[in-house]
Amino acid sequence: MNSKYIYEAPEILKEYLGYMQNIRGKSQKTVDEYYLDLRTFFRYIKLNKGLVNDSCEFSKISISDVDIELIKTITLTDIYSFMDFTIRDRQNTAKTRSRKTSSIKSFFSYISNKRGILAVNPTEELEVPKTKKSLPKFLSLEQCIELLKSVDGKFKERDYCILTIFLNCGVRLSELAGLNLNDINFNENVMIVTGKGNKQRIVYLNEACVSALKKYLTVRPNENYDKNALFLSRLKKRMGNQSIQDVVYKYLKKIGLDGNGYSVHKLRHTAATLMYQYGNVDIRILQEMLGHENLGTTEIYTHISSEQLEKAAASNPLAKYKDK
Repeated sequence: MNSKYIYEAPEILKEYLGYMQNIRGKSQKTVDEYYLDLRTFFRYIKLNKGLVNDSCEFSKISISDVDIELIKTITLTDIYSFMDFTIRDRQNTAKTRSRKTSSIKSFFSYISNKRGILAVNPTEELEVPKTKKSLPKFLSLEQCIELLKSVDGKFKERDYCILTIFLNCGVRLSELAGLNLNDINFNENVMIVTGKGNKQRIVYLNEACVSALKKYLTVRPNENYDKNALFLSRLKKRMGNQSIQDVVYKYLKKIGLDGNGYSVHKLRHTAATLMYQYGNVDIRILQEMLGHENLGTTEIYTHISSEQLEKAAASNPLAKYKDK
């Protein structure tokens, strides 16, 4: 595992993390989140069961000695007690608690169903906390055009290309940063995008993307430190996530959208929303294009603007009927 964390964990947990990454194809970031959630959980279990001194600093509690015998003693009540702890002592949001719950359920499912270590899975009746489903924030069509028109400076071809791909293809930040020259195929006007869990998908390039890419490639340095990377920094190295974020924030600020909750990820929301609302793109096609594993994730883009709702109400054949 290529992780920034050195997993201080018992073998069964390391085995589970390896399974999630190598067999289930989860990204390193996701696997690290599983580890951090389960580390917090097992620290609490040790503290709650009196296996460490009450005066011991929570962040210093080691979980390397957590064994199967301890895991077998964990009940649903213990898990609900932990969830209370995440609210009371750690002020976790519903979204964070939902993720922690999913991490715990996944681990216990693995050791029960895959390894057969537990005869009874204590998380079978564990409910995931409900999270508030808010509509994704996105730029209007007019704001998108204003954003593209604002591009200037020494790297204007590169920056314009980055914004164009975000707004037209709906790729993730890490996906755009990872693009290589050989991922672009102008013969078929497609690009190969590597998403979560190293899963690759084909994204079709429309006229705007093809034009922006070709203009950028005419000024892209040929002599550089990374001959494969599509987007290069001023130092002629592959642009990382932060560098690309800085570019996007620069132009969002220029048109007055900084500090309003807009971000790189909101450009992904924008692309999906524009395709759904203006292009009438089928939700399953959108799912494939965005690289979503579950259709439910894509369905957040089926929200309808207030203007469309108003028009729908006005189109009702009874809209103008009035009682005499």
